Amino acid sequence: MSGTSRSPLGKGPTFRFDYTYSVWWNLLLISVGSAIVSWGVKSLANPHEFIPGGMFGLSSLMYYWTGWLNPGLLFFILSVPIFLLAWVKVSKRFFLYSAYATFAATAFYEIINIPIPVQNHVYACVSAGVMIGFGAGIVLRSLGSNGGLDVVAVYLYQRYNIGIGKVYLTFNSILFATSLARVSLDTIVASIIMVFITAMTVDQTLSMFNQRKVVFIISDMANEISDCILTELRQSATFLYGFGAYTRKEKNVLMTVVNNVQLKKLEEITFSNDQNALFIVENTFSVLGSSFSRRKIY
Repeated sequence: MSGTSRSPLGKGPTFRFDYTYSVWWNLLLISVGSAIVSWGVKSLANPHEFIPGGMFGLSSLMYYWTGWLNPGLLFFILSVPIFLLAWVKVSKRFFLYSAYATFAATAFYEIINIPIPVQNHVYACVSAGVMIGFGAGIVLRSLGSNGGLDVVAVYLYQRYNIGIGKVYLTFNSILFATSLARVSLDTIVASIIMVFITAMTVDQTLSMFNQRKVVFIISDMANEISDCILTELRQSATFLYGFGAYTRKEKNVLMTVVNNVQLKKLEEITFSNDQNALFIVENTFSVLGSSFSRRKIY
């Protein structure tokens, strides 16, 4: 899918290819992410009887108790009624992508047989948390989800503004409390560490390619600096009205949004024009619209 955006130099629209909503891109993200999640669960979490969070954790616990089927197939069975919720309450596109993610996770769990010979419980839970979180984060960068509890969490967030983290916290608290009847306390603690690392890794994976820098530049040479930003960085900027508390003089404040690569160049542009400029940088992980990311609609 292609879109247009206004050139910073005002010379007409600039065409760019937007792959975010393309089917092939979303299927690629879901396939790669599901493969990593399944590998982490099968080769690290299950051999140590860790309890992953969410529906995969529930299916793993059922497998430990009964020895019936395997966690991958149990996860698929438990996800079937949740798919109905995705179809009716979220969107058909979200349902189809999430259904594919569940099929992919189940298939990869059956196919992948690459052991990871980590014997230490602590090392295993840390490694599993990183792998599962990284894979789950890749899937969540798509327009679908990992299936299972993700579907419920997305629905509750969209419908009632209940944080996704709160849904996971409540479900996993009940899951770990139930696990005490079958799994040792040491394993439960290791599982909690794994789930915590998984959550942190998911957040890092989701923000990895979205991180931007909001930069405020206070300078008497704001006009010259903005011209350099337009010509050298090919990036737009906005003038904000400022009024000095000490000097009682009006002054333009220049605001722009850049990525990590552009930040150093912007710093050079600023101080080459004005050694006395004030250069303020803030991190942001969500910049939507204009020439940046499109709003994610499930």
